[in-house]
Amino acid sequence: MRTAGWWALALLLGAARPAVAAAEDELVALINARRAEARDCAGNRAAAAGPLSPSMTLARADANTTAGDLGRALAAAGYRAANATTIVVSGPADAAEAARFIDERECAVVRDGRFAEIGVVRTGTTWRINLARPLLAPDLGDWRAAGRAVLDLVNEARRRPRRCAERSFAAAPPLAWSDPLAAAALEHSTDMARRNYFDHVDRFGASVGQRVREQGFRWRFVAENIAAGQGSPQQVVSGWLASPGHCANLMAPEFTAMGAAYAIQPGSDLEIFWTQVLGAE
Repeated sequence: MRTAGWWALALLLGAARPAVAAAEDELVALINARRAEARDCAGNRAAAAGPLSPSMTLARADANTTAGDLGRALAAAGYRAANATTIVVSGPADAAEAARFIDERECAVVRDGRFAEIGVVRTGTTWRINLARPLLAPDLGDWRAAGRAVLDLVNEARRRPRRCAERSFAAAPPLAWSDPLAAAALEHSTDMARRNYFDHVDRFGASVGQRVREQGFRWRFVAENIAAGQGSPQQVVSGWLASPGHCANLMAPEFTAMGAAYAIQPGSDLEIFWTQVLGAE
């Protein structure tokens, strides 16, 4: 999956976004676009980070600029965080300017793969960005049940027209569950978890197309969304919808089927890894 550079996307969002779109949502999309880029804060090639899921609880948390204050605020709101931090930026007049300011001064924080959710609040020209990774949901269920929950959430999203950054999508037909695509998703989630990495290409150089063919699915179209750190299907789909490239995959009418799975590896950097594979034969 390729995405536009974050600043090019900022210009597109600023020029083409609907008037009703909130500046906070725009900033989340810009941050997710930056995380999807395969370059680090110095411009060197580096693995992308997974998308951040918008969280109203994080957005509402009344915190100052220290992690300790954020921790108390999240605890008071009932948010069970594995880790959390907050960024406060004052001065930017719009989301594009805020995104540039953050990329210049807090790039390492917003690209940190250990965070999985984001809450943004704007008050005038002051922006507060709370980042956290939630503890895993106790009722997550097995991988197949969670994968089918992802399917239901994706099909709900496809029922209505949607804008994914600069691209507009009409409502799309529902996707069917595919056991071969689910097997490819489980294989990749398990490999990322066991080997403690986050990438579309596995450590042997195989891509999603190769993994899918090995499962007997003769695809004409194929794509893959990955995420890490989110503790529930709702969180992971929310993150994909808030990330321009992932959102476009979810809404693409070319796809007819999907499978999804997660794998958990305690002690790994991100603990839980999600893969969704979309395809059409």
